Amino acid sequence: MTALPLDQTHDLSHHGDRDIAPGLVDLAVNVRAGTPPAWLLGRLRSLDLAAYPAQSRALAAVAARHGRDPSEVLLTAGAAEAFVLLARALAPRHAVVVHPQFTEPEAALRAAGHEVDRHVLPFPFVLDPAAIPEDADLVVLGNPTNPTSVAHPAEVIASLARPGRVLVVDEAFADCLPGETVSLAGRADLPGLVVLRSLTKTWGIAGLRAGYLLADAELIRRLSAAQPLWAVSTPALEACVACSEPPAIAEATAWARTLEADRQFLVDGLAAVPGVRTVPDPQASFVLVHTAADVRLALRDKGFAVRRGDSFPGLGPEWIRIAVRDRSTTDSLIDALKEVLA
Repeated sequence: MTALPLDQTHDLSHHGDRDIAPGLVDLAVNVRAGTPPAWLLGRLRSLDLAAYPAQSRALAAVAARHGRDPSEVLLTAGAAEAFVLLARALAPRHAVVVHPQFTEPEAALRAAGHEVDRHVLPFPFVLDPAAIPEDADLVVLGNPTNPTSVAHPAEVIASLARPGRVLVVDEAFADCLPGETVSLAGRADLPGLVVLRSLTKTWGIAGLRAGYLLADAELIRRLSAAQPLWAVSTPALEACVACSEPPAIAEATAWARTLEADRQFLVDGLAAVPGVRTVPDPQASFVLVHTAADVRLALRDKGFAVRRGDSFPGLGPEWIRIAVRDRSTTDSLIDALKEVLA
């Protein structure tokens, strides 16, 4: 594990939206198809946008959804803002980011002037908590992890928490699992635990920038002091309320069960393609695939946009991330893969 002041090999600012283009089937961005749902759009259209945003309802709704006190909730303009606030408010002596994972946490830490150590997991990207340095006072990881789709058991992640350490867990894809079985969002008892959640993927509102952070009240106060006034818009606040209510939770759970079946259909299809290896037991709305280095561009020529893997530390150009879609789209993708790898 090496402290790197500057990354010369991975573009930490690259994200999946840059891999798509008009006319391509989008398998690069992990937003649930068919969203936002009509009921959510209806609530957003009825808002009074002349008034300044007021957070009390949204704070109460998110707190109730996770069994937390409202003082333990910080509403943010998407999870990406939360990473920036953490980087600005904290002064880690030894920051460790577990890779491969979403690159924004490391990018935010570096932009704030912090040195970052990388703990890079080897294939099949399973976390060994004993390998994390004991003196790390800031540890950042995703669960389930983007782009590997690996879901680490909740008790494994919880074992990383200890006094004097801030443990940041990015749970942007936690609701991909029915019942959110790996989530630590309700654990107010773990010292230094910070859980980030996003509404982007499940509800199809990436343009709205709606997310939140759960932590102890003192850390919430510190992060709030680093946040601009009215950082979260009225529509984003309403989305936090609406998507925290029981009917929305039930809809997300039903989608997660459908996702399980569609993801297995994709995994089975990929297993039948020579020259393709999939990360075992994916649990999110995408799978990570190892194949020939030129496959991504060849698929693009056939009308499919997949997420490049070489911007993630620990991966290279032979890795691609594929979003789970309907079975007809999967069949078409598998046919295209067979052709380009023939």
